[in-house]
Amino acid sequence: MSKDLERILERLDQLLPPLPPQTDWNASIAFRWRRAARPGMPGWLQPVRHVHRIELADLRGIDKQIERVEQNTRQFLEGRPANNVLLTGARGTGKSSIVKGLLNKYANQGLRLIEVEKNDLVDLPHIVDLVAPRKERFLVFCDDLSFHGAEEGYIALKVALDGSVSTTSENLLICATSNRRHLMPEYMAENLETRYIGEEIHPGETVEEKISLSERFGLWVTFYPFDQDEYLAIVDHWLEKLGSPSPDAHEEALQWALQRGSRSGRVAYQFARDFAGRHSAAK
Repeated sequence: MSKDLERILERLDQLLPPLPPQTDWNASIAFRWRRAARPGMPGWLQPVRHVHRIELADLRGIDKQIERVEQNTRQFLEGRPANNVLLTGARGTGKSSIVKGLLNKYANQGLRLIEVEKNDLVDLPHIVDLVAPRKERFLVFCDDLSFHGAEEGYIALKVALDGSVSTTSENLLICATSNRRHLMPEYMAENLETRYIGEEIHPGETVEEKISLSERFGLWVTFYPFDQDEYLAIVDHWLEKLGSPSPDAHEEALQWALQRGSRSGRVAYQFARDFAGRHSAAK
């Protein structure tokens, strides 16, 4: 090989993105999946340096939902059969917070979290292969998941949940949150495909296709909007937690929720932070 050719190859190598780093499993209890910059190369797991620590006890008004998801998680950690989880319903009611709370509670028992963006779900087979030899137990977490058609991520997730000759490893579960129960938008025209045979209703193929993905999650947990009393109870909890308890805050809290068009746990938390910040002494 000539020296000129060697120099060219050396320069080309410098222009290419670096190979993905090896995973440092001890760097964190949570990771994000990153797509590889170099075409044809697998992605990599980036440790989350500042994990959002939240306690399940701080999540109010969703005790039944917590109980169901936590029981499934304990089964998973103990090596017993457990289901992939779909958390659906009203926004801001604690769907993703449950997952973070479970990670915080059970990290010492080997629970780990891998956050995957919707567009990166095509890499699920790589993630499965990467974690399969590990002794930890991994939740692959997809937050605010929704699709608008048969996208690559949709197909990959459907196959990973159920439908391929291969399967996920025993130390991995998929957990997704969505505001839509069937993960895809529904249109009036699709109802025209419905057939009625006697007293039986047979949805059209389009509707069936949309339902088929969510049905592959073994555990569905639904979240509902909070009423006024539940919302104010959450406000009181966070004000107490932030060191600014005040029964006089209720009127402001209701106005805050009215402006945002929602009485949710997220809105209650945001109001409490604003109120506590305005009424606490500067440090």
